[in-house]
Parts: sequence; structure tokens; C-alpha cells
Amino acid sequence: MSLILNIETATGVCSVALAQDGELIGLVESNTKNSHSSVLTLFMDEVLKTAGVALSDIDAVAVSEGPGSYTGLRIGVATAKGLCYALEKPLIGVSTLRAMAIGMPHPPIPSPNREGENNILYCPMIDARRMEVYCAIFDEKGNEVRETRAEIMDENSFMEYLGKNRIVFAGDGALKCRPLFDKHPNAVFSEDFQTSAKFMISLSEEKFSQKKFEDIAYFEPHYLKDFIAGKPRVKGLK
Repeated sequence: MSLILNIETATGVCSVALAQDGELIGLVESNTKNSHSSVLTLFMDEVLKTAGVALSDIDAVAVSEGPGSYTGLRIGVATAKGLCYALEKPLIGVSTLRAMAIGMPHPPIPSPNREGENNILYCPMIDARRMEVYCAIFDEKGNEVRETRAEIMDENSFMEYLGKNRIVFAGDGALKCRPLFDKHPNAVFSEDFQTSAKFMISLSEEKFSQKKFEDIAYFEPHYLKDFIAGKPRVKGLK
């Protein structure tokens, strides 16, 4: 038996899912921008109360480990670590991109031609500002075909894969990159996709059963890039 609280804060979506033995029993989420710090603990409380579960009853906390928003990841990981430390429960780290790939439409939207139809790949993308994205490529079983990267997109990106495979792109990073690949017959875009803690469930359940836990003291998110602070804007100063 396992009761796992899953936390997703790596993107603009703040999502909390409660799963029992790998099955979703509660979900609360919002895509309101910059709201993670104010709603995360409220969502946790709501999903537990709705399921009739006490916080002390959970067996583990799983958190989306990145890549993604620097601030969002810090909020999610700090919250998860605090819970695990206080409750003496194990911490599970889940790849944000792998969870997204699992949650993407299977099978994808039909392609106008059949080239590469038997070789379907999934490319979740997270916006990393300008034309840069965090991305990876997975096969239909969730195996990583190309490693996670922070990459600047251009019209030649992924051509070595698009020539032989149909690729499904999804995520906020995919939307801004769509004009680069939209005319390629093997490029398919999932328009309404958004990240969710419910996509973490199978991965966190697998790690829990295998006892693959993180060190609470030393676990850090996978940022991929160093944080760059913006210039403060104070009225009257240049």
C-alpha cells in the first residue's frame, strides 16, 4: 500500500495530486501565473481533506525536480523537503519532462502523411525565455531517446529525428517554437496540453516500490541554467 502526495511547480501550473497505489484519488491545480507560493499549501490541504486523509497518513512526498522555472522549482522542492523532514517521510524526485511525456496524448493527432507513423516520439518543451527551451525526446514507453537539454531552437532543430519519426511536441515551450516546425509533415503539436501532478503518479509509484528516495538534506532541483536576476525597477530610478 502506498499513499503519495505529488507536487508539480516547475512551470506556470501549480498542481497537487494524491495517489493511492498508483491511482489518482485527488487533484487540485491552477495555471494562475506567479501564484505558487500563495496557493501550494492551500492545494495540499484541500486535496487531503477532500480525500479524507491526514497529512501524517501519507507514505511519501514526490516533487517535480525540473528542469523548469527557477522560482517555481525552489518553492516546490522546499515545501516537499520541509514536509518530509517534519513527517519523517521519504522524498521522491520526478523528472518534469518525463512526467510531461507520459501525460502527452497517446496516440497523437493523425498526421497528413504516413511517413514515420510507426516511429512516434514525444518531445515535451518548457519555455526558458526567448527562443530557448528545456526539452528531451522520449519513445512511446517513456524511455529517453535524447537527453534533457537547455537548447536554443531554430529551423534545423530535431531534423535528424523528424526525417524518420513523427514527433509530438507539447508544453509552453512548444507553442512558441511551433512556427519553426509547423509545416513539417512529421511534426504534431498538442495545443491544450499543460503540466500536471497527475502525470507524476506512475513514476513516483515506481520509485516508491523500488525505494529510490532522495537525500532530504542535499537534494536540489535540476535547474540546467544558473539563475539570472532581473534588474529591479524602482519608480524614479533609471
